[in-house]
Amino acid sequence: MSKKLTHLDAAGNPSMVDVGAKNITVREAIAQSIVWLPKEVMDLLLKEDKTEIQTKKGPVFQTATIAGIMAVKQTSNLIPLCHPLIIDKIKVDVQFSDYQEIIIKCTVKNTGKTGVEMEALTGASVAALTIYDMCKAMSHEIVIKETKLIRKTGGKSDFFNEE
Repeated sequence: MSKKLTHLDAAGNPSMVDVGAKNITVREAIAQSIVWLPKEVMDLLLKEDKTEIQTKKGPVFQTATIAGIMAVKQTSNLIPLCHPLIIDKIKVDVQFSDYQEIIIKCTVKNTGKTGVEMEALTGASVAALTIYDMCKAMSHEIVIKETKLIRKTGGKSDFFNEE
């Protein structure tokens, strides 16, 4: 694993990494965001059928899923030095946990010269922000606890942070 910053040129200026000489491989990344909800919000949400939550703004999990997918496709427009990619697959999974939390997992796959971990992290993050937006009328104490890379495969090195 490289211990140097790859997005700086020799003079220390921001620079997009040259991926021209890299091999085309199948690359996949899974990222996770966790949204913590106050008990009173969780109690309101659990009165629903536990598969989808309806608010005045619409269905929370479905809206978060669509937002995550859209965010993945816009990553290179949001993060300045990310390469625009052709994405083969995006899956956003939104589930309740047992700890007043909603767990979002975003899986992104492509076949190309650069990985998709930034896309997966962006998708999970925007899905979490969407849940906050959809539920904030119930409480502003909602916390987006963490966003992290769970796994990446393909390319030069693989990474696994399974729980």
